[in-house]
Amino acid sequence: MQTDVVDFRSIFDALPDLSRNDQALIERAYARAQSAHEGQFRKSGEPYIVHCVAVAKILADMRLDAVTIAAALLHDVVEDSGITLEDIETEFGPKIAELVDGVSKLTQLPTGVEKRSSKASNREMEYLRKMFLAMGSDFRVILIKLADRLHNMRTLGYMPPHKQTQKSRETLEIFAPVANRLGIWQMKWELEDLAFRYLDPERYREIAAYIAERRSDREAYMVRMIKQIEEQFAREGLVADIKGRPKHIYSIYRKMERKNLPFSQIYDIRAIRIIVKTIPECYQALGITHNIFHTIPNEFDDYISSPKENSYRSLHTAVLDSEGKTLEIQIRTREMDEEAEYGIAAHWRYKEGRSKSSSDSALERRLERVRRMMEDVQQEFGDLDADQFVEGMIDEINPERIYAFTPKGDIIDLPEGATPIDFAYHIHTEVGHRCRGAKANGRLVGLDYAIKNGDRIEILTAKRGGPSLDWLNADLGFTRTKRARSKIKQWFKRGDRDKSIADGKEVLDRELRKLGMSGEQRDLIAIKLHYDNADDLLAAIGYGEITGAQISFRLLEAERRDTQETELVLEPTVSRASRPVEAEGMRIDETSGLLVTLARCCNPTYGDQIIGFITRGKGITVHRADCPNILNTTEPERIINVTWPPASEQSYPVPVMIVAYDREGLMRDIGAVIADENISISNVNISTRQNIATFELTMEISDVKQIARILAKIERLPNIVEAFRRTAV
Repeated sequence: MQTDVVDFRSIFDALPDLSRNDQALIERAYARAQSAHEGQFRKSGEPYIVHCVAVAKILADMRLDAVTIAAALLHDVVEDSGITLEDIETEFGPKIAELVDGVSKLTQLPTGVEKRSSKASNREMEYLRKMFLAMGSDFRVILIKLADRLHNMRTLGYMPPHKQTQKSRETLEIFAPVANRLGIWQMKWELEDLAFRYLDPERYREIAAYIAERRSDREAYMVRMIKQIEEQFAREGLVADIKGRPKHIYSIYRKMERKNLPFSQIYDIRAIRIIVKTIPECYQALGITHNIFHTIPNEFDDYISSPKENSYRSLHTAVLDSEGKTLEIQIRTREMDEEAEYGIAAHWRYKEGRSKSSSDSALERRLERVRRMMEDVQQEFGDLDADQFVEGMIDEINPERIYAFTPKGDIIDLPEGATPIDFAYHIHTEVGHRCRGAKANGRLVGLDYAIKNGDRIEILTAKRGGPSLDWLNADLGFTRTKRARSKIKQWFKRGDRDKSIADGKEVLDRELRKLGMSGEQRDLIAIKLHYDNADDLLAAIGYGEITGAQISFRLLEAERRDTQETELVLEPTVSRASRPVEAEGMRIDETSGLLVTLARCCNPTYGDQIIGFITRGKGITVHRADCPNILNTTEPERIINVTWPPASEQSYPVPVMIVAYDREGLMRDIGAVIADENISISNVNISTRQNIATFELTMEISDVKQIARILAKIERLPNIVEAFRRTAV
């Protein structure tokens, strides 16, 4: 029977305390979903009802209420059958119909979220706006959508490669951060690991292999450490549940990348979680563990007295054991553990006849915090177009957060990498406009300073004045948040057009000098940048709609397309007959002598995520992975995975000149900027005359974006007069 295949009864196994009425409701929802999806199959070949039951089972394991489980079973019936919302409401009531309607409106999501700068269609962004706004109504809509995405990610292997990439990017950019913001760590970790598996399969397998190699040693080690803690707890009369805590692959990868460490130096894969009954026992357990092991300075966090923004509570400490190994320990109550694993969902866990409790109050506080976030975003960006709204929302749900303090001790929650200018605009728009300097912990810092967790920030303001257009230049790193950039652009748009044109002319001329393009006519440049005339381009620059970094990138891209042939017959490596072009994962310099064309519709640049499309008679066309033509193709069977050759094989020389007032350490500072971009210098010539130093050097560039970024960073060094690209050697 089909019921046996989909294991429907497992839902009830996860919810043993269901009342008869609730059980009957879920059974009716299942029967209706099974009937509606009759004859429908997934890519895996399984009946579609399997997906509906799997989504419901995910939520049942989180012990959600019967209404949510029923809505999960029915979440696709309106989209995939002739059943209407009115039918659902008549049969199951208004609340289930409301949840199904909310999920149905979120069925289509954006297909190009790889980079914040990527512009998905207005239609796609409107769907995203709906999803974020749904977070402000009934959060169970989002919980069902998260469970739906989780099961789709678990079965992503049946989808074509371009869909795997697209869905994984969406998951990492949107769904995992939403799960994090709602405090559902269990779901967040699994979503991240599954997305990482498809976005970077080689790194995923590498880290998974490292973990597997050491599993037996690690498990034996954990048994020893847990036994040592249990024996000491028994002597102290403390009862606790002590277990090893698995470290997830994506979190290990992020730590390796963030701290530039090899796997062998990631120590907190050895982690223990201690669950006790009460908050006083949490601190008692902390004291005992600190007596057993050597504490590591500055490696203790008390998230019980100071919970995280998503209401996460726990004690975290890192210690050294008797073998000299680092061990991470988390200590929390059972309630805290449930909230940490299931977040908002923990407060809906099924308890028949539950009375009003502190847990309900915690839920209301958590819901109010997220609703307040939504209201702030709506107020800040609600009058903007959908993609600007979504960018602002993504900033807010970014899982990597920092918490800084005002001089009065108020906490300001910002995304990682935020600067004093971001901080200033978060306090008040006028504070941001008049910001001229900042102090971090009493010390003067630059306006591009990356605020650290726990910093006390003081903003120094002028009595009058406004922001600088440089604050919008991504290469200069003055702003990180959409809120700050939006307020800066609004300030410039309030000015008159003539002043904006004058401001834009100054920025454009500076960028052209830097790129060695000063001789080009502004009208021709405007056409290259898709503006009708020079004044429209200059006004757009003056309004802050296009930044210096974007100008440089677009001009260099246009130059690259003008000077480089896009159709290349690459050297054959094997005969076409001996290696079919459908083979997955080929490099575009190993395509068996086929004609390879870089698609003009999306102009892929080295470093972009790419997909190959087998044309009829014209070899392989290489598109960006988020190209609408690829995502909307009616012939997905002609799509193949392709990758760029290694960067070292794609670098090209760029001659640069730097003029500066000579000083001690000048060459060292310039070299550090270049080294930070992992760029080699193939030729250097330095001359000094009357205290003016001139550097003529050749950099090996692999990505056109690096040119403007490096030159902008060099120009900000002390004593630098100018840095620009030489167009003739």
